[in-house]
Amino acid sequence: MKIVDLTKPIQYNPNDPWFMKVKIKHKPHRKAKWLIRLLGLPFKLFPKGFEGWADDTIQKMGVHSTTHIDAPWHYSPTTAGKRSKTIDEVPLEWCYGKGLVLDMKHKEDFDAITVQDIESFLDENGLKVEPGMIVLVKTGRDKFNGTKDFHKKGTGMSAEATEWLIDKGIKVMGIDSWGWDLPLPYLMEKAKETGDSELFWEAHLVGKEKEYCHMEQLVNLDALPYEGFKVAVFPMKIVGASAAPARVVALFD
Repeated sequence: MKIVDLTKPIQYNPNDPWFMKVKIKHKPHRKAKWLIRLLGLPFKLFPKGFEGWADDTIQKMGVHSTTHIDAPWHYSPTTAGKRSKTIDEVPLEWCYGKGLVLDMKHKEDFDAITVQDIESFLDENGLKVEPGMIVLVKTGRDKFNGTKDFHKKGTGMSAEATEWLIDKGIKVMGIDSWGWDLPLPYLMEKAKETGDSELFWEAHLVGKEKEYCHMEQLVNLDALPYEGFKVAVFPMKIVGASAAPARVVALFD
């Protein structure tokens, strides 16, 4: 079996904006050695060659800071009038299935991905969206991952395209941009310029009426064919959370 990792490393990056900063404290083996001594075990009874154990503490990491999957609760407290699922309530059956890549690298920054874009790509490549698939949207913007402007660049999904995928039976979808919509700073500016209150976060807010999850900040989608693989995207089981980091992988038999 071949496995392709679609997950970015979790590590401190000085270029990340404050809302994405990750801080991890790595504790060397020798610190545990002294802890065991303080707990009452004499050094002479330590196993031969024992240097203690390494340990690590995540001091700061938002659930949306790295490759993650958003739960319906992230978009709205209710979905179609019912309480939205938090990440620990998302069925694991949604998180494993046949993968499909939609290649949207040709889309310019700030030009939203439309239903026509998706249908044209599928027709040109003889592909079909099937219920239960995990659909991965390739924009190529993962090349900016780790840079100061990552969250300011790229294309993103329109509300109509998101709803179209959900109506095709897709529960989990993902993108290699910072976010699912067009870049957040751009949407804020356009909403203020136009006075259009429906413009901001339009694709996310499809989740107010139709239940789905999406992944953000995927990497390595260029390593995948358009079809012929499976995707596993099991989130950390954080009770009550709006999202969770996940190790997203593509699997080839």
